[in-house]
Amino acid sequence: MLKLSEELRFEEAEEVKRKYIMLDSFVTHSEVVSHTINNVDVFSITSDEKLAFINYIHVSNGSINQSFTIEYKKKLNESDEELLQLGIIELRQRFKSDAKEIIVPEEVDVELENVAFTIPQRGDKKKLLDLSIMNGKQYKLDRLKQAEKLNPEQKQTRLMKELQDKLHLPKLPYHIECFDNSNISGSDAVASCVVFKAMKPSKKDYKHFNIKTVEGPDDYASMKEVVHRRYTRLIDEEQPLPDLIIADGGKGQMEVNCFMVSHRFTWL
Repeated sequence: MLKLSEELRFEEAEEVKRKYIMLDSFVTHSEVVSHTINNVDVFSITSDEKLAFINYIHVSNGSINQSFTIEYKKKLNESDEELLQLGIIELRQRFKSDAKEIIVPEEVDVELENVAFTIPQRGDKKKLLDLSIMNGKQYKLDRLKQAEKLNPEQKQTRLMKELQDKLHLPKLPYHIECFDNSNISGSDAVASCVVFKAMKPSKKDYKHFNIKTVEGPDDYASMKEVVHRRYTRLIDEEQPLPDLIIADGGKGQMEVNCFMVSHRFTWL
């Protein structure tokens, strides 16, 4: 890692560092989990639409002495149960495990001679299963961060997809506009509009408004004025409208702007 840094090969040095940290975390540390558990395998699965991550832990004499996560790419819409079964067979062979008990999160259709499967509900074995699940989730997160570092657009698309799903939007919210009002002791009312495109601030599109038609501290009327001014202008100029509008406030701010619904805006 140091040699690569000296040669100014920083991306390669970072990759070596990442591998070192993973090895140090998953291999060199032995954690005492129970003085009553010996020679037990633990398996769990974490998956999404495209990938599955199966974590394996081996406990010997009450301590974890092996931990490993394997990654499968889904090809034929395999179920988690099918992939977990495959992972159990492959990982036990790879690590030459002869454990007579296997802890799993759900029933699996695997028959191994003189081996019992356990689905724990509490106690030390449940803690081991939870640890395995946590390992799998962390590995998935680390892989996602690595992929997004190499391809920043992947992260932007993922975040937009999460927003789309949580808010039930008809399309990815590529263009987002956010509004807020402000005043000083009820006077000098102003408002601002900040704009995001592809989950990044688009500062050139930011707007500042002086409230013109509202007297006194009336957030509802101020919001209505600003939103009306903003989108009347965009419509008149035939400019693209945002996919998502976010207004600081609550139900009142939504109700005074209900006329915007005809333009299929979504309010949060």
